[in-house]
Amino acid sequence: MKELPRLYAITDRRKYGEDFLGTLEKVLKKGVKMVQLREKDLKGRELYDLALKVRDLTKKYDALLLINERFDIAKAVEADGVHLPERSFPPSVVKRLFPDMIVGFSAHSLEGALYAEREGADFITFGPVFKTSSHPEAKPVGLMKLKEVASKVGLPVYALGGVTWEKIKVCYKNNAYGVAGITIFIDEDKGPDT
Repeated sequence: MKELPRLYAITDRRKYGEDFLGTLEKVLKKGVKMVQLREKDLKGRELYDLALKVRDLTKKYDALLLINERFDIAKAVEADGVHLPERSFPPSVVKRLFPDMIVGFSAHSLEGALYAEREGADFITFGPVFKTSSHPEAKPVGLMKLKEVASKVGLPVYALGGVTWEKIKVCYKNNAYGVAGITIFIDEDKGPDT
């Protein structure tokens, strides 16, 4: 598997607005090279139809596409992989069925991160590192926990949750491989060069 990109965008139609694909294209123009289609409210056919459009867009910008949890849809649209929530299928199941798929895993503790590694995940998202509007009820794990997890797990660890462009450097200083998020990449005025 080639090296994973450092910037990982996660979609949310409510936050991307009415022009979902237009907003996603702006995100890709900023240099984001990995996208997770995470539209959990869509049923199979709706998600498939949207995934086809997103696949075309990610190909245009030479970006990886992961589908949230639905490895059947990921295979159907020739996505690069899936991202599994903590209570989803074990990564080993997806790897057994589709050995070439990239498998990401959401971890919220060291135990969850170590489980993902044992199960053969390719990377984890870890968080929320900071307070986040996407999950206001979730208690932030903090930078020290990010550093601990990143140093004890032999997988790329993406800092997730409340990460802003101003906080990216401090995440990298605490051993994050990359950053993942929804709103960070749709901020009109900021990007990787700010």
